Amino acid sequence: MGRNAKIALAGLALVVVIGLISFRSLHQRVRRLAEIQSADEKARHEVLAPPISTPTDAPARAEIFWASGPDTLAPVSVELPLSADRTERSKQLLRKLIADPPSPDQQTLPADATLLDFYVLPDGTAVADFSDAVAAEMPSGIMSEQLAVDSITRTLEMNVHGLRRLKILIHGQEVDTLAGNVDLTGFFDLNSSPAPAVSAVTPNSGAPLSGAGIPLKPATIGNPKETPH
Repeated sequence: MGRNAKIALAGLALVVVIGLISFRSLHQRVRRLAEIQSADEKARHEVLAPPISTPTDAPARAEIFWASGPDTLAPVSVELPLSADRTERSKQLLRKLIADPPSPDQQTLPADATLLDFYVLPDGTAVADFSDAVAAEMPSGIMSEQLAVDSITRTLEMNVHGLRRLKILIHGQEVDTLAGNVDLTGFFDLNSSPAPAVSAVTPNSGAPLSGAGIPLKPATIGNPKETPH
């Protein structure tokens, strides 16, 4: 091998080494930025929607449904103080769903979205009122919207007793769709069987265990009216 060829190979090897070092440094920098952004988002949520505390709060295990892929959800078992009051308990769970996903990739609702209000009617109809960001900042596409709705309904039905169906409002108003696809003009059915007591949240019979991927329910293009009970 000639001298020029050896010099060229040495130069190429040096470029490769520098490239690998630079790539590793860039990867670490991106990861740090993601961690900082996640911490900033959590802090902003605590200012806009401070944690809810009630006299009946008790430590409990809850199953929160976050994304486990582009079209699946998986329950993640978390421990947090939960109220015995189903309205306040629902607020605590939904704010946890929005503000504290295990990783940015598992977020199902826009990070800037906030739960403005939540109440339960005597017949078990729950009404969740979200800020405009839940629609305005929702990634485009029916799968993203369905993932968001399913994460809300499955988190509620797994952890809150006595809820029969859910109505979703945006800034106090009924809207036709979440972000152009999933119909919000009707109601979404919730599991009618009682949820476990506040001190011990366990999956309902037949529900997947924590960490198992769960396919999305069929996307609601028509009116998500309740199924007769």
